[in-house]
Amino acid sequence: MKNKKNILLTGGTGFIGNHLTNLLLDEGFSVSILTRSKRKNTREVTYYTWDVQKKEIENEAILRADYIIHLAGTSIAGARWTEKRKKEIVASREDSLQLLYNSLQKNNKILDGFISASAVGIYGAYTSEQICHEENPPATDFLGQVCEKWEAAADTIAAMGVRTVKIRTGLVLGKDGGFLKPLTPVFKYGFGAALGSGKQYMPWIHLEDLSRIYVHAIKTNTMSGPYNAAVGDSNTNTNFSKKMCAVYGYKMWLPNVPAFILKLALGEMSDLLLKGQRVSSQKIENTDFIFRYKSIEEALRDSLS
Repeated sequence: MKNKKNILLTGGTGFIGNHLTNLLLDEGFSVSILTRSKRKNTREVTYYTWDVQKKEIENEAILRADYIIHLAGTSIAGARWTEKRKKEIVASREDSLQLLYNSLQKNNKILDGFISASAVGIYGAYTSEQICHEENPPATDFLGQVCEKWEAAADTIAAMGVRTVKIRTGLVLGKDGGFLKPLTPVFKYGFGAALGSGKQYMPWIHLEDLSRIYVHAIKTNTMSGPYNAAVGDSNTNTNFSKKMCAVYGYKMWLPNVPAFILKLALGEMSDLLLKGQRVSSQKIENTDFIFRYKSIEEALRDSLS
């Protein structure tokens, strides 16, 4: 019997990683996960350790891997964007990719494919009617520059002759985590409201579809370069907020949360909530990928049930 292809995951124990691991196993792959602390192997998953700061990684993880899916990186929305935090966000992406690159070089290992997370933030925290496609240049704001450096680090692995795919992810909707987690109690108890002008676009994707895109990228040998992983439905914050209220059985009644309050509370990071671009999903759909969730209300109902 032919051996299963091994997928090595970074960030495999997080919100997206957990769901993706289960899908990969269901699809017949073997899965290894890199973690910062030693974990006990299960019947289905093998854990290896790595330490990005110390530039250490278990060689066997690299030697076994047929593909690497790289999800790891300091959360962009996890804390205020102080200068120190900004440096951590960038370094976590560049340094982890450098460690993977060095390990592949050291072991003379050529993968079947390398799939790296990225984000639609590469187009910047702006609100306009422009629809962003993969060929659009990176923005010059913080989000744009983070994603540009993130993708440039992934390109070093592409330069080794490895098919490399960059998944530019929108806001991820799913159960028990992601973008919805901090919003759920506010909306659940009847206090949902739009933010700022409410006109900012919110490119989104259901967790199930995002996981399926990663598997699709492994299986589709013609895929390389960047792909927007977001539903191109031009969903605004006002529409999103109304739909979320509807899921909880009431009409949105509160006025919009003023932008200055969010700016006082979050500083520059408020851009994540107050600004947003439209994006096109045409390129990923041209690879014969079909979204299962294209209705924001259906995605919300599934995620909040």
